[in-house]
Amino acid sequence: MRTAVLREPGELAVEDRPRPDPAPDEVLVAVGEVGICGSDLHYYEHGRIGDYVVENPLILGHESAGEVVEVGAAVSDLAPGDRVALEPGVPCRRCAHCKRGEYNLCPDVTFMATPPDDGAFAEYVAWPADFAYRLPESVSTREGALCEPLSVGIHVVNRGEIGVGDSVLVTGAGPIGLLAMEAARAAGATEIFVSDVVDAKLRLAAERGADATVDPRDDDLGAAIADATDGDGVDVVIEASGAESAIAGSLDAVRRGGTVVFVGLADEAEVPLDVLDIVDNELDVHGSFRYRNTYPTAIELLADDAVDAAGIVDFEATLGDVDDAFRRAMDPETVKGVVTVEK
Repeated sequence: MRTAVLREPGELAVEDRPRPDPAPDEVLVAVGEVGICGSDLHYYEHGRIGDYVVENPLILGHESAGEVVEVGAAVSDLAPGDRVALEPGVPCRRCAHCKRGEYNLCPDVTFMATPPDDGAFAEYVAWPADFAYRLPESVSTREGALCEPLSVGIHVVNRGEIGVGDSVLVTGAGPIGLLAMEAARAAGATEIFVSDVVDAKLRLAAERGADATVDPRDDDLGAAIADATDGDGVDVVIEASGAESAIAGSLDAVRRGGTVVFVGLADEAEVPLDVLDIVDNELDVHGSFRYRNTYPTAIELLADDAVDAAGIVDFEATLGDVDDAFRRAMDPETVKGVVTVEK
């Protein structure tokens, strides 16, 4: 079968690898579409993310969906012909985190396209059936692949406990920021602001339902939000950019007693925060890591047309053109690229 393999930074090549056979608890999925994620681009450009280093050729891609073509002997709830979205992280299900239901924090998780585990830029993937979710007819395979970034957004909303009537600021209008914005709206947020430094992304955020946008190159973020909220600030800030200025600005934009959720990954692990500000304003500050128990919700939101995940896609490419697709995806104005896997 054909696969797209990262051989070294900046070099993706199509290689033939043996087609996998499903284990008794697995399904074999003919991959249909795979989204290009920011982490894929980071591995492509740098060959590592923090302590995760690509030491051997690695198949990238973890936002995927396709059609079941074979099931293992122990699988009874899926059948050949079912279209499924694949949740890319499989936890150990034995550690303290898994037993508490926090399986996204499992230290022994197998996660697609995180060294040394291969991902989904391949014609076929064998994956545990427990983490393959059947798609209803109204949800496309493309939308199924985008359940992954949508799940990140849903988990952020859950971490921020966003509910009916809340006001929200999303900093960063990339895939996570835009889908978190829509997940927040679906959760009941009534006033949503979005900030970014790319004009095209601000326009897209406005088109997709942001009540107002802020360009921090032109306006101080905290002052702009204060002006828009009668000096109060927003109930919840979702920081999805990873930019140091946005991380610091999130504390200026949130109301006293409000909540800040950090999901964007900064270039540097240590970023200064005003701890006195956090204490004096009694802010709740949360990190948000991947997701847990979100795929069923993501599929329901897509089936109900409550979220337009496919609308963030700028372009599609074939598996044979994956290297060019990655270069296109690195354009700052690009929000999301998708690779279709043709058999």
